[in-house]
Amino acid sequence: MTPERNRIDSGAGGLDRLLGGIFIGDNVVWYDDAGSLASVFSRNFIRASLADDRYLVYVAFDRSPKNLLEQIGPLAHSPRFILMDCFTYGKGDGSEVFLKFYENGKENKPFRIVPVESPGDADRFGDVLYKVHQSLTGDVRYVFESLTGMQDLWNGEEDLLNFYARSCPRLYELSTVAYWVIEKNAHSQRFRARINQIAQVAIDLSIRRGKTRLSILKAENRENQTRNRPFDYWSKPLPDGSFQVVFDAGRTTSSKIDLGTRLKELRSRRGISQTELAKQVGVTPSNISQVENDLIYPSLPALIKIAEILSVEVSAFFQSAEDAGNDVVFSSSDATPIPLPDLPKGGVTARRLTPIDFDSKTEPCLIDIPSGARLNAHFFVFKGEEMGYLLEGRLQMKIGRTVHTVNPGDVIYLASALPSQWRNPGDAPARLLWIRIR
Repeated sequence: MTPERNRIDSGAGGLDRLLGGIFIGDNVVWYDDAGSLASVFSRNFIRASLADDRYLVYVAFDRSPKNLLEQIGPLAHSPRFILMDCFTYGKGDGSEVFLKFYENGKENKPFRIVPVESPGDADRFGDVLYKVHQSLTGDVRYVFESLTGMQDLWNGEEDLLNFYARSCPRLYELSTVAYWVIEKNAHSQRFRARINQIAQVAIDLSIRRGKTRLSILKAENRENQTRNRPFDYWSKPLPDGSFQVVFDAGRTTSSKIDLGTRLKELRSRRGISQTELAKQVGVTPSNISQVENDLIYPSLPALIKIAEILSVEVSAFFQSAEDAGNDVVFSSSDATPIPLPDLPKGGVTARRLTPIDFDSKTEPCLIDIPSGARLNAHFFVFKGEEMGYLLEGRLQMKIGRTVHTVNPGDVIYLASALPSQWRNPGDAPARLLWIRIR
């Protein structure tokens, strides 16, 4: 039996929705095209980790402690923030101007600083890293800034690859989450390919025509429809001086009927993977992928079989939102079960209340949560906004460090943040009307 994976809050709700969540054990590689794009994601990750009472180890090769702490600001003022300073005795060459930082009241700082005296030696650096880890408890979070900075001190890409290849599996087994920042253009294609092979998650950040863009290159063990698609985003300043990552939710529309896109929408709503659909139709997953990407068209018998599996009419594949019909009342027989792959089986159940081929900007669902149930993940991985109305029972919902109590008649609204935990503390089942807004 595969153990349940624990999803964490990355601090960027839009990223969590696009990616399908970040999980304990993930090594997340950030390919930074400009050298400064990953910082907003790292800082939101730091904020969310500290808010969840987790230790955050920041490994700095490229910036002095003084400069780094000024940039991070109040986020570092936590006893759970540990700075591994690989700069002072690395690129700083042990210069007196950098050593003065340690003479100015280091003992009075709320955070912990670990100066690494031999950061140019990969093995000795690794020894210090794991010694620090042994002194901590819980699922520790890491930010490595940066792999490129490590390579500058070490003997090129081979030493760096050897260290990374050893460290990623070890950090995975230690139940950590690690962000690794890479300056994309400073490394060979072979190096990037090898890094991608080892990492659980790989993300590309770039600037195109004045817009910042994110593309998910790899997302292991996730059914992800957003992979290798660019998404525009921007950083929105908040009153406390921090920045919120906001993704462009706009969609391009066309009057032309796109069979591949339509099939992908209906399959996703039904909760069936490409592999599952291919097995039932009697074709390969590659065939389904090619149809959904408009590279080939299915045969008529295959299309009829697909419609049967998805419980829709064949005409649904050629139906635009404008042609969806005039139905205004739907029978309970139209409701279809929704798979919840991130939740334990046999507990929570969910049903979509309208037919899967009914096009609207909202998807109403009915969710039943048994008494005493505790869920360490949100119900869905969904890119849009979500709303809920508690019909019966009582629920507790955790977002960051805050636990919200939900009583019958209460309304829940989620725009960006995702709950990391749901719990039914009552003696009776809870029933929740949940609406996903596209």
